[in-house]
Amino acid sequence: MTPGCTLSIVAALALAGSVPAHAATIQITMENLVIAPAETSAKVGDTVEWVNKDVFAHTATARNGDFDVTMPPKTTMTLVLKKAGSVDYYCRFHPNMKAVLKIEP
Repeated sequence: MTPGCTLSIVAALALAGSVPAHAATIQITMENLVIAPAETSAKVGDTVEWVNKDVFAHTATARNGDFDVTMPPKTTMTLVLKKAGSVDYYCRFHPNMKAVLKIEP
């Protein structure tokens, strides 16, 4: 093995050790006009998976404008979290459906 090749292998191993852990998938269910769980914690890079188990459409609409996801009946929608912060969201069609998503860096 040549010295340059050895250096490349060492550099590659060093970079592999600095790769962040895999992002998580956070599942939130909308069923019987309720968002569950009502408070969820996640990290930037995680994926939120909203599962609409109802027979009518729902939305996950952030009050700060960060996201607005529309879910037809009996569907699942996903969103990768890009920004840290606490986000209050609700269903535009059923405003009594409210929840909080706490996103850590």
